[in-house]
Amino acid sequence: MRIRFTATAVFTAAMLCTTTGLLGAQQKSVDKSQPWMNPQLSPEKRAELVLQQMTFDEKISMLHGEGMAGSKNLHPEFQKVHELFNGGAGLVITPTRLGIPMIQMSDAAYGVRDSAMNGRYSTALPSNLASAASWDPQAACSYGTLIGRELRAQGYNMTLGGGVNLTREPRNGRTFEYMGEDPVLAGTLVGNRIRCEGAQHVISDIKHYAMNDQESGRQEIDARIGERALRESDLLAFQIGVKTGHPDAVMCSYNGVNGDYACENRYLLTDVLKKEWNFPGFVVSDWGGTHSTEKASAAGLDNEEEWASFYGDSLKAAVQAGRVPMTEIDDHVRRILWAEFASGIVDDPPRKGVVDVQAGFDTSRHIAEQGSVLLRNERNLLPLDSAKLQSVAVIGFHADTGMISGGGSAQVDAPGDQAGGEWKRKVWFPTSPLEALRAKAPGAKFSFVSGENIAQAVAQAKAADVAVVFAWQWEAEDFDLPNLSLPNEQDKLIEAVTAANPRTVVVLETGTAVTMPWLEKTGAVLEAWFAGSKGADAVANLLFGDVNPSGKLPMTFPRSEADLPRPTVAKPPAGSKNGTLSFKVDYSEGVKVGYKWYDAEHKPVLFPFGFGLSYTSYSYSGLTVSPDGSSVSFTVANTGHRAGAEIAEVYASLPESAGEPPKRLIGWQKVELAAGESKFIRLAIDPTYLSIWDEVAKKFVRPSGSYRVMVGGSSAELPLTKEISLQ
Repeated sequence: MRIRFTATAVFTAAMLCTTTGLLGAQQKSVDKSQPWMNPQLSPEKRAELVLQQMTFDEKISMLHGEGMAGSKNLHPEFQKVHELFNGGAGLVITPTRLGIPMIQMSDAAYGVRDSAMNGRYSTALPSNLASAASWDPQAACSYGTLIGRELRAQGYNMTLGGGVNLTREPRNGRTFEYMGEDPVLAGTLVGNRIRCEGAQHVISDIKHYAMNDQESGRQEIDARIGERALRESDLLAFQIGVKTGHPDAVMCSYNGVNGDYACENRYLLTDVLKKEWNFPGFVVSDWGGTHSTEKASAAGLDNEEEWASFYGDSLKAAVQAGRVPMTEIDDHVRRILWAEFASGIVDDPPRKGVVDVQAGFDTSRHIAEQGSVLLRNERNLLPLDSAKLQSVAVIGFHADTGMISGGGSAQVDAPGDQAGGEWKRKVWFPTSPLEALRAKAPGAKFSFVSGENIAQAVAQAKAADVAVVFAWQWEAEDFDLPNLSLPNEQDKLIEAVTAANPRTVVVLETGTAVTMPWLEKTGAVLEAWFAGSKGADAVANLLFGDVNPSGKLPMTFPRSEADLPRPTVAKPPAGSKNGTLSFKVDYSEGVKVGYKWYDAEHKPVLFPFGFGLSYTSYSYSGLTVSPDGSSVSFTVANTGHRAGAEIAEVYASLPESAGEPPKRLIGWQKVELAAGESKFIRLAIDPTYLSIWDEVAKKFVRPSGSYRVMVGGSSAELPLTKEISLQ
């Protein structure tokens, strides 16, 4: 979603009067003895009891938002509503006379948004992609727990995070908000984030459902893809996320899917989500993503945001005219009520308090350490030895004061940043790489240059034992990157610095893959992503060896854009506008997303999916696979001289008759190992991960034939293999 300060003509005078009348009713005290206030009853039963007590106007008011914080001056009548806002992205008016709290929504992709505007503070976690690079469900849980706690401390009871769109288009401006290119990895990690976020008693959310894979023309694009490919890729990530995380809400996306907007797509919302997956919660539109009244309601959209363009007076009139049945309205309301009870916000509403800043810093730093990926380390340049360093040149724009963050509706305000959530403004968190590195080697001489003057940077690099270049590539919602190159002539800067000093470490602050024409000249490369509030401390701990790198890539780094399924990003035609699916993107690669594409097309890559180096080494042995394919066992050993954590990855190739890409991820485990230690690993394999979608039977089926199971440290390094036959 995004901030949209639009005109409010969508509300009629009648709608305003209805809302004002409902607000007056909020003042009545709540009778705690009412039967639906009994926490021993199921959320389903409690929701049904409340529904029976609601008026028609109360029901309609629960099916739309009341705008966004910051828009209250657009119409005098909105002042009455916006006084109730907590300063977030959305507000839903509920029958508080019945003890049902209003829903206060906040964007919280990697932290609570708009804290500066509201006089508050939020921890900025590393980007969701950085979290995915940890391959660690427990880190994902810590991520969700922290956001849930800070939402409650700021008075919110619903999050709008939980992005899990697959990286079909790495130039997508929201790649950093998502969990990479593989549905099993992405779905598992977002599910654990959602599960632990919701455990803090907030309404949890998963988004953007579905195929929101680029930002260019996102409100006019019609994503075309076959049913089987859709079910085995993008929808599989959502399926795993819903099954693992049990979200209370699903946000439908701006784009269309196979001819219908996602927020009025019956196949997505009702046939798959609500019926097949038995999702009991509610579907909320992305902000401005609703395009109809009757079609959207029948398709399964339950709540329109941010206004009441279609779910206010228009919906009320449609019911009164008999075009929308009251049973449909009741189902929408019942699902929202269920989410309020199931999430715990009725029995345990938020209590505003002080955010635990230090705990947030510790969590943010730890996830940044686990998610950073060491891509290159020639001649063991890293870890740096503080006892031997004489001089270090730190080079890079803002590398003396901060690190870049991802923008758009995910943007977390930097401490002390009074500009707040200004749209499309680059925000640098005050976490200083220069100071963090200097603290690790107090006896060394440190110099700093921004790199804008390349000759000056070269001179500093030549004079230093080691040069550390901090390079960045900014991303944000509402636009796509033109390419995967570093902006602002940073490639030229790195080329020049590495030529002057081969002992150059490049630290990448990015939200997606980057091309690296200078790679072979560098001493080391660390992908730190958008690293959050304590990114600099995390990077310093990694470069100096206080933390052994263990992160691995959740997405492939291609050699060039020419190797992508679409060398250029599809653009909408001139004159296209929101409300019309004016251009199609044919996702002809189908299930071949990310590494599956490069494998199938025999395209070499810069760095493969699942790749990441360590300061120690690992070996694999003893692979066994159960006869029915339900489990895989093997041993991992740390063969080096330093403790570390290895992410052991398991892939499978399906029978040739299945017509699938060469391999797919079916499991993994992060293994902590002391130097010289080995551990026996046994992984249960979900049968879905060895199956294909049968378009006739409308279910996943496992083909009969020969399967090859492969185990190792990346998708391109799988030393253990075993063939099994499954019927």
